[in-house]
Parts: sequence; C-alpha cells; structure tokens
Amino acid sequence: MSELIITKKVQPQVRGEAPQKVYEKKKGIIRSNQVIWYILGLIEVLLSFRFLMKALGASTASGFTSFIYGITTPLTLPFNGILRGFSFGNSIFEWSTVIAGAVYLCVAWGLVYLLELIYPISPNDVETE
Repeated sequence: MSELIITKKVQPQVRGEAPQKVYEKKKGIIRSNQVIWYILGLIEVLLSFRFLMKALGASTASGFTSFIYGITTPLTLPFNGILRGFSFGNSIFEWSTVIAGAVYLCVAWGLVYLLELIYPISPNDVETE
C-alpha cells in the first residue's frame, strides 16, 4: 500500500514583545493616567477654594486665604483679563479662575486621550481585584 503523506506548512509566528514587557508598559500607562487625574483633581480643588474665597469676600489677612491665593495665582495668571470679573462689595466673581479650571481639565483629558491613542488599553488589560 502506498502511503499518502500530507505535509502541513507551518507559518512562522510573529514575535512581539514579551508578555511581561507589554504588561509593564500598560501598567505604566495606567499609572500615568492616574497621576494626571490626581494632579488635575488637586489643581481643581485649589482653584475651587480660590473661587469660593473670592466670591465670599474672604479676608486676605487670614493665613489660609493668603496661602491659597499664593498657590493659585500662578495657575490663574495666564487667564487674567480674558473676561472682566465683577464685584459686589468685598465679593469678587473671578472669571479667570473658572476659565483656568476648564482649560486645565481639557489639557488633562487631552493628555490621557493621547496616551490611550499611543498605547491603547482594552478593559481586559486592566486587572480587577
């Protein structure tokens, strides 16, 4: 009897990065996203304090008020003069603080979105505990 020999061609597998290296990269991207959102949250809280203190007419003689104004002034400085604020006695509605909060939110969202475009991460890649 004659034997029929069928040969199967095996395609070479594409070699990618090692699974551990991919895991570490994705873990780093997720951590970067968390850091970006944390920094944004901190900035937004500080700007909210500033806005409320200005709106309520807080005294600049207070140490806490001076501290908050000192930290947040550099954050609002680029946005001064875009819209004129208005005041009611000691209370000031400061548009530069509102605009700064919106711009920093857009910048953080843009950075996170850019990282997701460069290194896409699916829900399966994220570990759930």
